[in-house]
Amino acid sequence: MTRKTLLSLAALVIVIGVAALGVIGWMVFQPGPYSFAGGTPVPLADYKASSPTGVPAELASADPATRGAYITSMADCQACHTAPGGKPFAGGRAFVLPFGTIYSPNLTPDPETGIGKWTDAQFLNAVHRGVAPDGSRYYPAFPYPSYTLLTDADVLAIKAHLFSLAPVKQANKPNTFGFPYNQRWLMGIWATLFNPNERFRPVPQQSPDWNRGAYLVEAAGHCAECHTPRNLMQALDQRQKFGGAVAEGWNAYNISSDKVSGVGDWSANELAAYLSTGHARGRGVASGPMGEAVELSLSRLTKSDIGAVVTYLRSVPPVKGGLPAPAGPAPAQPRLTTANNPVGQRVFEGNCASCHAWTGAGAAREEAQLTGVRAVNDPSGANVALMVINGSGPATAHRPYMPGFGKVYSDDEIAAVTNYVTARFGAKASTLSAADIARLRAAN
Repeated sequence: MTRKTLLSLAALVIVIGVAALGVIGWMVFQPGPYSFAGGTPVPLADYKASSPTGVPAELASADPATRGAYITSMADCQACHTAPGGKPFAGGRAFVLPFGTIYSPNLTPDPETGIGKWTDAQFLNAVHRGVAPDGSRYYPAFPYPSYTLLTDADVLAIKAHLFSLAPVKQANKPNTFGFPYNQRWLMGIWATLFNPNERFRPVPQQSPDWNRGAYLVEAAGHCAECHTPRNLMQALDQRQKFGGAVAEGWNAYNISSDKVSGVGDWSANELAAYLSTGHARGRGVASGPMGEAVELSLSRLTKSDIGAVVTYLRSVPPVKGGLPAPAGPAPAQPRLTTANNPVGQRVFEGNCASCHAWTGAGAAREEAQLTGVRAVNDPSGANVALMVINGSGPATAHRPYMPGFGKVYSDDEIAAVTNYVTARFGAKASTLSAADIARLRAAN
């Protein structure tokens, strides 16, 4: 090999190395979660207005137990730490990821299988830094990069609430990650790059309502963990903030202020209704993980806190997405699809039309409306298919009952009815196959 060739190879290696460092730097050095707002964040102690942390003003005089329960609801802990049919907070819920399955741990105060022996310092270290009492690292499926913004007082209020629960003896399930993903020490490097380990800093140039909303959305509610896409290193891509992502197989849609793909054309009242009840007229019903977030967290917030969340969300810059504009409201007469889909039509006629109506306007109640709903206007069809498979779960104060048909119909039939619904009532038909339905079942 000639000297010239060696020099050329060396130059190529340098160029590739510089490019790789540039890509990594682009992923690491990105905007903070609410830097879009401008202004100068200050330490909480230097903020002159009322604190945006803790409980809202309505609960300022509440007893510690009530405040702790409220802050735990703010942080939406129960959903992830409760297995289907299991006891609340006892863990065991499976999260299927591309590199294996991770199970949430037991958060009850059982001294052997739960957190009953944890000290305050250990709990703070876990929530803020993702470090377990034995020094091992948690995977960021546990949203400590968002929880790191929580104040010490709020984290310890959550701990006090968890310690007030009845202990449940339930051993934690081992994860199924293979090499190299089973090397937890790598999470120390990841956390160094992507977890700032800093508490929430208010922005004095913004209103108290906005700052409260920022704390609820970015810290306690950790909304970005589901609704913001991730980069190649599985960190949140803040440059595409709230632009939409995938959570447990469900599409967590764009909640930026984009008017087509996001919620920019939603009124404040529509957003407030959706967040607090899981339904906004003509917009659809919260389902899947979002339905759980409403039921176990958002519906328990005060009206002022819901208003603060709405204020903050409406300030997030638009992120252009790839979804089409919804097809529009329900027509007076059924809009017939030209798709040759007799199987989908048969399934819809036999099981769906009686509640949803042939026009898609909803026959039984307005929550059954299909037209104008984002999931029905999503050409991927994923959320529609998952609703057909799983249903809505038991009826609650904030969610009507829809049965699941996953055990009744084959993957071919579920694909067919999903494609039929999106073609008949949506902006663009989905083209799901039986293999796609099988993948959705496995991921959910």
